[in-house]
Amino acid sequence: MSERRVPIIGGGLAGSEAAWQLAELGHEVDLFEMRPVRQTPAHASERLAEVVCTNSFKSEALDTPHGLLKAEMRILGSFLLGIADESKVPAGAALAVDRERFSTEVTRRLEAHPRIRVLREEVTELPSPPAIVATGPLTSDALSASIRSRLGERHLAFFDAIAPIVSRDSLREEVVYRASRYGKGEADYLNCPMTATQYEEFIDALLEADVHRAPEWDDVPYFEGCLPVEVMAGRGRDTLRFGPMRPVGLEDPRTGRRPHAVVQLRVEDRGERMWNLVGFQTRLKHGEQQKVFRLIPGLEEAEFLRFGSIHRNTYLNSPGRLSEHGSLEEEPALLFAGQLTGVEGYTESIASGLVAAINVDRLIEGREPVVPPPITMLGGLYRYLAEADPEVFQPMNANFGLLDPLPRRVRRRRERRLAHAGRALAAIREWCAAIDREAESLPERVRVPEQV
Repeated sequence: MSERRVPIIGGGLAGSEAAWQLAELGHEVDLFEMRPVRQTPAHASERLAEVVCTNSFKSEALDTPHGLLKAEMRILGSFLLGIADESKVPAGAALAVDRERFSTEVTRRLEAHPRIRVLREEVTELPSPPAIVATGPLTSDALSASIRSRLGERHLAFFDAIAPIVSRDSLREEVVYRASRYGKGEADYLNCPMTATQYEEFIDALLEADVHRAPEWDDVPYFEGCLPVEVMAGRGRDTLRFGPMRPVGLEDPRTGRRPHAVVQLRVEDRGERMWNLVGFQTRLKHGEQQKVFRLIPGLEEAEFLRFGSIHRNTYLNSPGRLSEHGSLEEEPALLFAGQLTGVEGYTESIASGLVAAINVDRLIEGREPVVPPPITMLGGLYRYLAEADPEVFQPMNANFGLLDPLPRRVRRRRERRLAHAGRALAAIREWCAAIDREAESLPERVRVPEQV
């Protein structure tokens, strides 16, 4: 094992996963987290692995990209997904967590691990290898300057937005109804139905509402997967009705009819006291959020426990400057992980922390770094980070377009995706064997399709 402690900079999702994996592989780890010494605009606590935006890790179904990615991560033995399972709250086919319970348990276990030392201090310079930098999209100015100096170029950036949370006690129970889209899983969502007239009035108010503005926000794009609701509305009056407010599969059980539009609320905690407005990330001023969102049927008297907000996210030009396993080209054991590399999403960030830990361990032991094959979702993400055009590079979520084509055409989308999943899961198990890592079993609720 290494004669020195391995520094991991950043106690978010990627850094927390990497710290646990390296410690379990026998390495002494120093996990640096600057909170609470230096807070960020988005975090609400000093806990490790705090989930800042939604509390959902997205679908677990294998015919979805995030479901497949999580299955691959479970086979690889993801630490954080195990705690997510323990902190799970009802969310239909999705894996959603009680965010406070989740981050509290992650913090407790990392601080209790005999080979992990959690250091609450800001790191202002890139560490000497072997090391992992996983400071995320809110990297401090000082460390950003150090990274910029080493990479010889400016960071790229986009804006990310957070949806508001309301109190269950303040909702009109006679208006909202419980249902999951197409009846998948339990009826875990609260749904606020809208008539055509109510929808048009809501869109008018949303488009007229005042938003937070700042000069430094000019010319910085939003991540397309997390657009503010008012930005979506500005693209066309029906954009929301075909996006987060789409009513398909959400018939009102009291009428048997499909509403014109629906606002869905997803539970945030196990006590079902806090509910998130799904897809309603926003930059509206707080007073405007109350005025506009209380036009939603059922939310007329809503108590806002957290207002939506916007923050700047930073990421590196990975294909232009990093190796295919996520390191500086000249320093193969100085790795970057998480959203800083240009992956976008909770599961993607955790997965990159896991792979970074595997490679730091291999490099310390004198072996070559590895990445999963591109027929897996994880391998497809790594290939994108390595091969995307540096001139137009943008962060990327898991999606089936990242994977190599199937050997034969499968016409139906669900069958095609399950064929991809079957091939990917077989490949990730083979990859585990090739790198001398034990492949973990999948939970019973994750149905493995037959290999195609």
